[in-house]
Amino acid sequence: MKIDGPFYAMMDNAAEEAKRLSAIGYDGVYTLEGSWDPFFPLAIASEHAPELDIATGIAVAFPRNPSHIAYQAWDLQTFSKGKFSLGIGSQIKPHIEKRFGVEFSSPAARMREYILAVKAFFDCWQHGSKLDFQGKYYRHTLMTPMFNPGPNAYGVPPIMLGALGPKMTEVAGEVADGLIVHPFNSMPFLLDKALPAVERGLAKAGRRREDFILQINAIVITGETDEAYQAAEESVKGLLGFYSSTPAYRPPMDAVGLGDLQPTLNALSKEGKWDELGSYIDDDFLDAFCTRGKPDEIAAKLKAKYGEHADRLAIYAPYGAPDGMWKKIIAELKQGD
Repeated sequence: MKIDGPFYAMMDNAAEEAKRLSAIGYDGVYTLEGSWDPFFPLAIASEHAPELDIATGIAVAFPRNPSHIAYQAWDLQTFSKGKFSLGIGSQIKPHIEKRFGVEFSSPAARMREYILAVKAFFDCWQHGSKLDFQGKYYRHTLMTPMFNPGPNAYGVPPIMLGALGPKMTEVAGEVADGLIVHPFNSMPFLLDKALPAVERGLAKAGRRREDFILQINAIVITGETDEAYQAAEESVKGLLGFYSSTPAYRPPMDAVGLGDLQPTLNALSKEGKWDELGSYIDDDFLDAFCTRGKPDEIAAKLKAKYGEHADRLAIYAPYGAPDGMWKKIIAELKQGD
């Protein structure tokens, strides 16, 4: 199991941050599509910490044409010498329509076709096949020598799909190279909903689980002092309150009997009361959605919880903590690998 860390870096601090995360012991870093571009910082990370795997985790797919994202992935795969993974996701309807200003319809069917379209570009460039992708949502039929980058010496980059709902998760199993499990997940939801959906998708495509990458994002709460632990917990409560306010994220809550809270938090978000959301997250909620404890307990708890399932484990800890603490946790996670 490889361990990845969140790469909260803009271009001006990407080099320093990549070196720091490598020194902590992470095997790779992943960017989020937040308030800056998820692709650009990865190029700098790869230049200054070439030992790290790099990934978008995720880049929002639908506002980007498959051709655009295929070229970006090809370039980063080449520059990183084969260490890039293209992580994409759909985002929710309000963001697609109101923030990005593009159409949102039939997201699972559209994403299935999107991934196949990107793979059509990869197949054309890597193996010389004719570009002839004609689907309902995307059509790509022209590739002249001037615009063909040719075979990638480091192979075709894997496509990882971030998914939560069963239809999108099944798409991951059918056409993607792996699944990025959303950090807002509970074990009953993972075991009873997500993993069976992956298996359905794999079976539909005649693929094996051994040929598929499962990356689980784990929200962790820890701290070396009581004060540090409380600060971490308050930060995560705000994060979970934010996630819980989104109707599309209710299924993992329903799986642990907490779904009735969702409409209340959604109403608060519509009133702009974002600061109040975290106050609704109690200990039962934290236990369902997080791994928490003292620093010397975290590695064992993560292994017990996810070790049987995860090929890659991505740590999600949205708060400040000493590098030395994380270095010990990462080293303990890797013991026995």
